[in-house]
Amino acid sequence: MISLITTGCSIPRMYKVVVSQGNLVDQEMLDKLEIGMTESQVKFVMGTPLISDTFYPNRWDYFTTVTQGDSVYTQQKIILFFDENKLVKWEGEID
Repeated sequence: MISLITTGCSIPRMYKVVVSQGNLVDQEMLDKLEIGMTESQVKFVMGTPLISDTFYPNRWDYFTTVTQGDSVYTQQKIILFFDENKLVKWEGEID
C-alpha cells in the first residue's frame, strides 16, 4: 500500500524538446552552389534565406540552430553574396 502512494506522488521527469530553428543547410546543398548562379537558382538549391536585409539586399543569411533545453547541438551561419543578381561568393561551413 505504501509503494502505491509513493509511486503515485513521484515527480515527473521533464522532457526537453529538440528545437530546430532557421534554415537547415547541408553539405550537399553547398556543393551545388556555383559562382554566377542567379538568385532564383540559389533559392531553388538553398531555399529562401532566413534574413533578407533591406540595407544589404546583395547579402543572404542562412542560420541554423538546433537546441535541446540549455544544450546547443548545432549553430551554423552561411552567408551568400550577390552582385547584379549573380552569386559571387559565400562564407561559412557545415559543422
